[in-house]
Amino acid sequence: MTRILLTGSGGQIGNELKTALAPLGELMACDRKRLDLTDSAAMLAAVREFRPTIIVNAAAYTAVDRAESEPDLALLVNGIAPGILAEEARRLDAMIVHYSTDYVFDGSKDSPYTEDDAPNPLSAYGRSKLAGDRAVQTSGAKHLILRTSWVYGATGKNFLLTIRRLAREREELRIVNDQFGAPTWSREIATATAGILTRVLNAERTQARAESGIFNVTAQGRATWHEFATAIIDATSAPRARSKTRVVPIPASEYPTPAIRPRNSVLSHVKLRRIFALELPDWRASVSKCLAEAR
Repeated sequence: MTRILLTGSGGQIGNELKTALAPLGELMACDRKRLDLTDSAAMLAAVREFRPTIIVNAAAYTAVDRAESEPDLALLVNGIAPGILAEEARRLDAMIVHYSTDYVFDGSKDSPYTEDDAPNPLSAYGRSKLAGDRAVQTSGAKHLILRTSWVYGATGKNFLLTIRRLAREREELRIVNDQFGAPTWSREIATATAGILTRVLNAERTQARAESGIFNVTAQGRATWHEFATAIIDATSAPRARSKTRVVPIPASEYPTPAIRPRNSVLSHVKLRRIFALELPDWRASVSKCLAEAR
């Protein structure tokens, strides 16, 4: 029987994975209280006691700006811990699924980034995530590194919920309009993960070679933060409202942050379609569905 160990089950992606992964086998879902990735002994104990056939690591340090002042902690959670989990997966002949980020790129490319493009992170957060990617890749374990971007959901702390709150409090929002990415709903990431693992498990049952490597898993289309915010407010406002919050486009230079964001972090989906025949919905459709659920 498939045994799945899920870390970070209290996070945006992890919370959705609890539902998406449950039909695939016996699931041990661990939030930070149950399994803290800063505690290597606890990680080893959990893996060795449960003996999973798949480890899904959805735990991460995600405070992008705070990572600039806490680089060691970000590296411990995002870089070192995934390597420990991957080594344990190799020892058990298990597979590890690990989530990466568009922030491993510097944004200088004009077209969507592929899985083979060379990373060049601009921030401590991006460097810590890249360290985790490389630790998983070099562990010798069967692995899937799922690279995503601009993650949001109906719970937790994210751009969508922040904009929805600010729209109730302010008449005008000034939002960056010269950085491009793909807003991606955590539910769609979880659904895609389950779809990928279903195909991997089916391949193993037929003794076919299970695919390892990096795969981009983001919504279709691209947006700026300004377009993302506008879509959120449009979907949130009452149809007959006399007025709604104005969303004013500004350059990133007018909104300096501790961490530098890539100008372009749109990711290519060609490999995901070719290998797993999967494609996430357009980002606008997912925003509308997520907000409808949040209401």
